[in-house]
Amino acid sequence: MPQLSLYIDDETLSKIETAAKINQISISKWVSERLKESLANSWPENYASLFGSVDDDSFVVEKRNSFFDDSKREEL
Repeated sequence: MPQLSLYIDDETLSKIETAAKINQISISKWVSERLKESLANSWPENYASLFGSVDDDSFVVEKRNSFFDDSKREEL
């Protein structure tokens, strides 16, 4: 597995060490899991709560034509 070197400040390292210890996993595994989470193709947290939050008249459901307006077709 490839290795990655990071340069971080002492305060950040201390927080990472604490978080890894709380989760009872290695620092490497903790950082790896956080990177995977941040790079995952998923919707941001609370994304669904944005539904209906735009107050703009141009955001309306388009009226759809019914199938009754279609041309008559030959029955097979």
